[in-house]
Amino acid sequence: MAVTGEEVKVAKQLEANINWLNRELGVKESFDVIRRDIIFAGRRASLFYIDGFIKDDIMLYILRRLSELEREDLAPSPFKKTLQQYINYIEVDTLEDLHQVVDKVLAGGLALVVDGFEQVIIIDARRYPARNPEEPDLERVVRGSRDGFVETLLYNTNLLRRRIRDPRLRIEILQAGSRSKTDIAVVYIKDIAHPRLVEEVKRRIKAIKIDGLPMAEKSVEELITPGNWWNPFPRVRYTERPDVAAVHLLEGHVLVMVDTSPSVMIIPATFFHHLQHAEEYRQVPLVGAFLRWIRFLGVVVSVLLPPVWLLLALNRGLIPPGLEWLGPKKIAAIPLMWQFLLAEGGIDLLRMAAIHTPTALATALGLIATILIGEVAIAVGLFNPEIILYMAVAAIGIFATPSYELGMANTLVRVVALLAVGFWGLPGLVAILLGTFLLLATTKSFGVPYLWPLIPWDWRSLKSILLRSPVPLQNLRPPALKPLDEDRQPAPAYKPWPWQDRETLEERASREARLQDRVQDKD
Repeated sequence: MAVTGEEVKVAKQLEANINWLNRELGVKESFDVIRRDIIFAGRRASLFYIDGFIKDDIMLYILRRLSELEREDLAPSPFKKTLQQYINYIEVDTLEDLHQVVDKVLAGGLALVVDGFEQVIIIDARRYPARNPEEPDLERVVRGSRDGFVETLLYNTNLLRRRIRDPRLRIEILQAGSRSKTDIAVVYIKDIAHPRLVEEVKRRIKAIKIDGLPMAEKSVEELITPGNWWNPFPRVRYTERPDVAAVHLLEGHVLVMVDTSPSVMIIPATFFHHLQHAEEYRQVPLVGAFLRWIRFLGVVVSVLLPPVWLLLALNRGLIPPGLEWLGPKKIAAIPLMWQFLLAEGGIDLLRMAAIHTPTALATALGLIATILIGEVAIAVGLFNPEIILYMAVAAIGIFATPSYELGMANTLVRVVALLAVGFWGLPGLVAILLGTFLLLATTKSFGVPYLWPLIPWDWRSLKSILLRSPVPLQNLRPPALKPLDEDRQPAPAYKPWPWQDRETLEERASREARLQDRVQDKD
């Protein structure tokens, strides 16, 4: 058996190949690693596969077909005729390195090793355990598609192909994890996504040096976005909806799909990407804009309401005229700041308990939280009623945040703001809010400023965030992504919104010149 560097070449002698594969795959040590010895056309051969990954009907058909062959059927080119004429299956490949054979078998492939052949035939007859596509729990819509990504990578790519039938849609497979060998798909549209963005994403994935990725997409995120341990704000957006993923592909984003995960990463992602929801685009523009502003208001209230109320309650002199009713009429047994922190801990504990509680007991959990804990705590004088009210409003705002990761980051900011107000008052609140803004302003997601289009200022793009633009006006892709093709559709000949700006001839000429420069840079 020839050994070249790290490669182990396939030998002509079947026994040498079998002994090496038996040792590497752990045949007879692992009950689900199967070796099936067969004879066809007078040649000895062995099949290696993982039990449960192989389609039984396909394997039975191939075995029946091979058993009918005679020695003269393979003459004069046994390997070529076996591969091209007698293995009647669609996905077939050949390998000369036994290390690659092991990887293919562990990934679910069927390896056919034949005596006298210096290549192993790999038959991709995989059947992964998979659930049917269902609507994601975190991204439900009133109207719209009900399918969602699942844990099987091939199913997820099919859901994207169904929505974007563009021959320039590229799905490149990479692997990470020296032991897990996890499949990671990088998805983009070739003539839209900027090549530097695509190459940077692939470079970071290829640079991953770790033994395994059992936590799938979250482990990949932390490995390709270094320094994220001290910054709570997410620099990639997750989605489980194929329609949302397809929209971002058409804008020039890059998707990262990790096998065994139903969540797809959208790269890059700004702060405002995490505040968008598919429901806004399933309604008429005016209703969509209304839903968006209600969501914006809920996010702001969830962060600022508890610390601002605590500041006014502790400093009565800051209360403006007409709002003297703010603040507790009677102080409870626990100081106000600690009441907020205890309520915050209780809400987070309740949220974690709801995740681990069976659906049949979810109602009982809610009754226990609201009646036995909240009401009794107020009745015995441990909490002020206003504390429970404002924390409940803040929790609703967090739940209304489309991105779960952004909601948790906002929760952390609120907790730190409560501590700052409790210890330092108004200067503490100002310092925390200013520090948070500076953190957001200096954060970048794969080169894109996190607060774009607010910083740097881009009024044309900011309008599309503040107001849900009608589809006829969505004729330009986000300039922050530097797409190779900036036009999505011709500019409309009318102005659906009275305040809508038309692109001037000078602006269009400048944009076309920038596009030409990018094409030259790519070449």
